[in-house]
Amino acid sequence: MSMTTISSPSLLVAAIATALGTVWTAPVFAQAALEEVVVTARKREESLQDVPISINAVSGAKLEEAGISKLEDLQALVPNFQLTETGISTQMYVRGIGTSNNQGFEQSVGQYVDGVYYGRQQLIRAPMFDLARVEVLRGPQGILFGKNSIAGALNMTTARPTDERAGKVALTMNPDFGSYEARGVFSQGITDNLAGRLSLRFKEEDGYVRNTRTNDDEVNRKEATVRGQLRFTPTDSQEWNLKVEWNQFDQTGRQIEVIQDDATPESGGATFGQVLAAFGQPLGIAETSIDYERQADAFEKSDNELVNFTLIGRFDFDNGNVFTSTTAYVEYTFEEICDCDFVGAPVFDLTMSEGYEQISQEFRLASPGGELVDWQTGFFFQKSQVVFEDMLRVPTDSILSQVSPLLVNTLNQGAARTYESESELYAYFAEATLNVSDRFRVTFGGRFTKEHKSGSRIGQVFDLQPGSLERLGLSTNAAAPALFDLVFGFENEQFTGHNLRGSRSEDAFTPSLNMQYDLNDDWMTYVTVSTGFKSGGFDARGNNTNSFEFDEEEATAFEIGAKGKFADGRVEANISVYNTKYSDLQVSQFDGQIGFNVGNAGEVRARGIEVDGRWAIADAWTATYSVAFLDHEFIDFPNGNCYNRQVPDGAVVDGIQLCNYTGLSGQYTPRVTAAFSLDYYKPLNGEFDLRMTGDMSYSAKQNAHVNLDPQYEIDGYAKWNLRVALESDNWTLALSGYNLTDERVLTYVGNNPLSGSTFNTNTFYGFVAPPRTFALSASYQF
Repeated sequence: MSMTTISSPSLLVAAIATALGTVWTAPVFAQAALEEVVVTARKREESLQDVPISINAVSGAKLEEAGISKLEDLQALVPNFQLTETGISTQMYVRGIGTSNNQGFEQSVGQYVDGVYYGRQQLIRAPMFDLARVEVLRGPQGILFGKNSIAGALNMTTARPTDERAGKVALTMNPDFGSYEARGVFSQGITDNLAGRLSLRFKEEDGYVRNTRTNDDEVNRKEATVRGQLRFTPTDSQEWNLKVEWNQFDQTGRQIEVIQDDATPESGGATFGQVLAAFGQPLGIAETSIDYERQADAFEKSDNELVNFTLIGRFDFDNGNVFTSTTAYVEYTFEEICDCDFVGAPVFDLTMSEGYEQISQEFRLASPGGELVDWQTGFFFQKSQVVFEDMLRVPTDSILSQVSPLLVNTLNQGAARTYESESELYAYFAEATLNVSDRFRVTFGGRFTKEHKSGSRIGQVFDLQPGSLERLGLSTNAAAPALFDLVFGFENEQFTGHNLRGSRSEDAFTPSLNMQYDLNDDWMTYVTVSTGFKSGGFDARGNNTNSFEFDEEEATAFEIGAKGKFADGRVEANISVYNTKYSDLQVSQFDGQIGFNVGNAGEVRARGIEVDGRWAIADAWTATYSVAFLDHEFIDFPNGNCYNRQVPDGAVVDGIQLCNYTGLSGQYTPRVTAAFSLDYYKPLNGEFDLRMTGDMSYSAKQNAHVNLDPQYEIDGYAKWNLRVALESDNWTLALSGYNLTDERVLTYVGNNPLSGSTFNTNTFYGFVAPPRTFALSASYQF
């Protein structure tokens, strides 16, 4: 795979630029208007400008035009929203608050698809396709969206069936990454009261990182989505929507590089790469530049399958009240193999698997709106079960056998954690808006949640089949369990009695109060006090028996804002000022070996300002803008994990002194993030029109290291994208360029496992974002 831009897109850019010279005209600042944006952030269809919440809404058309097919790409359009993939999970943050590495956690940013909760980390990786819109709600959303939406909510709505016949087929190709994506949508009325929609998507991609050990491109992706929907309206006052969806998203390889390899006095002045070379592995670490090349010797994969059934019923009563029932079933499985030593030498690998099932039911009754008191109330039930297992495997040729003769006893051995958890949850919620006058409204509400959760985790050492590394049975090597504890810090049932079980019941009431005042017909102001709750649970990935149960997390938020328009409605402007305090924030931090310790930080504060809006500059020109300022600080966190070679200065926990994070900002908390988009439209002679869209996203410096090593407070950067399209009534042909200035960005940084604890070096790996690339797309709609 070549890392330079191929010639054909360059020639096409030049051709388009030449063509533009014949059609370009200066903008004419005539009267222009903005189309209304409708959202469902409060479970009702409302204008975005009328909703007293800090929201970024992105239409399905914009998602497709910007080439956004997964949530990780969405952060380019939404400030104060960060998402990244790590070696063992995917993390999502709003206003600096999110969920770190641990399969025992649920997300702090609740993800909802057609009103159905998607609370597991792996579901963030699911492809996005054929959506009506995505709404990013910032701040606690505890009443209508429920528990675990303590930092915010991601409200995703799929496109629905239409009575009229409509459809679209599209193909996108990216020669740089060896990628193609085919999409098809067909929607039509079947009878007078039945309509259907079928959505299909298939994608394959070679990747943008070269594995020089295997001579393969990575990450190689294969994705498929099939979604069928039926809308049945037996009467004018009754509607049923059934959705059945299947997703498969598989990959081989990872977008990881070793980015720093330092010797220490304890390592005898040798780097990790030099240590590996001395053990007969000269290509273990070939270089440490961020150059989209890596060395990995073991096969890596991630196979994922997701199934969802959703049935939504709506009943309109004669008095205008609306009753809604949402019934859903979500199931997914994944299997992964990770070369989690992150070097091109045989040390160890990690297998992971997870199975998850969830059923949920929500009943909601809402008034018609426009009365003295507008209200809605409801009941929610959810039951879920998850089984997660990971196993560290030491192969026959592992270099660990050369470190010490004793470590021969770890060869063909596996250290496995098996985690199971079940949850049953009930919630009651109500919200009412008192329309005191035409200009003044007060909204108050609350949600009562009760949840019972049980969990277990067993750590065991197994014999493995040489070569295939398949599990044979509990270890018959008497020394292996003790060595896994000594070398990897893995406490196990055979040696330390690592067999933990627990259960917990908790309930919470999360109230909210909002006051809204219309200054005039164009401007609205609001003040909100809200609370949030995230339930406690059980650690899935801890190595030691003291890290198992963690407590619930709570938040109190204050927000003041204004939304309005001016310049005869051509400019919209929204501003919010917020201050949120989180107590007992759930955190998971790398232990320097092969595990993550879970705990609760005492108190965290996140405050800032968010500004966004749109501007209809002229008939042909439209701009959108959004900027966010964030001040994130650990107010009380004396028990953080130390980064490699940090001198401990914090609390003593279980006889070990930790590091004090008090006064520091967390991972993924840039002080400034921004997004700007400019759209130009011009009719051409003939059947086609010209549309050009430029997008810019900016992030100030932020710490990307899991344990906040100050070396990886990465510099700020801006990314620029450009799309040039020719559009007709049916056809669209487009050329898109992404990351045009070729910014090389690290999205996650950690220390190579065992590099510090066993080999005494200071070695880092990082996930790298894609380089500059171009894509060609064509679509036909009818």
